[in-house]
Amino acid sequence: MTDADRSDDIGRHATLFTTVTSPLFATRGSQRWLQVAVARAPELLQEALRTSGALDYGETVDWKSPLGTENFCEYRDGAVLRCLGIDHLPNRKLSEFWPAGGPVWDALGTTSEGRHLLVEAKAHIAEAASPASQASEKSLEVIRSSLAEARRYYSPRSTAEWSGSLYQYANRLAFQYFFAKVNGLPSRLVFLNFCNAVDVSGPESEAEWHGATKLIHSLLGVPDDLRNRGVFHAFVDARKLTDIALQ
Repeated sequence: MTDADRSDDIGRHATLFTTVTSPLFATRGSQRWLQVAVARAPELLQEALRTSGALDYGETVDWKSPLGTENFCEYRDGAVLRCLGIDHLPNRKLSEFWPAGGPVWDALGTTSEGRHLLVEAKAHIAEAASPASQASEKSLEVIRSSLAEARRYYSPRSTAEWSGSLYQYANRLAFQYFFAKVNGLPSRLVFLNFCNAVDVSGPESEAEWHGATKLIHSLLGVPDDLRNRGVFHAFVDARKLTDIALQ
């Protein structure tokens, strides 16, 4: 596969798959609190990422989405690559790994150390459960193959089903594998969990999130700690964002 072919793959899909929300903050849940954090409390968000290990000391983030200047647009598929400034995939095309209509990322950023950040945000534990993939049979074959490939990377002995009720969590892990292992890009996946999101009756403590994550990892057959694979869990107290959101 030539460089031109891979660049063309990025270009063909870059403008097709975006989700535009609103020029105003979302009304509730993780979408709202993440938008507020990126727009008005980036230092608070960066500190949470440093605490998790996703950022090194002194490392900062240039957030690419969600941005108020772009109606808090969220990206998927080739648009993710364009958003992150990735114009070349050295080893495999995205379309070979995943069919169109892939994950919509809650936030994307690049760091001062040149890393790419992929962020999935949650404000209550029930969000972690998701319907099984609704893709067509042809697309599902590609998805299942890629999920199995990623599963072997994270846990070679695991035989867990990744396309079931934890499909969303699993496909985020799969994309981190695609970026970091398959294409050798300096990427990090962050599961950003908000505590005390009273608007959605979310968990009050990090301990509750840790318990949920431990269960998810057990069901997916992967180790509790995936930091050596570039996967991190960060926590932000939504109470610290309440007044900021009203400014």
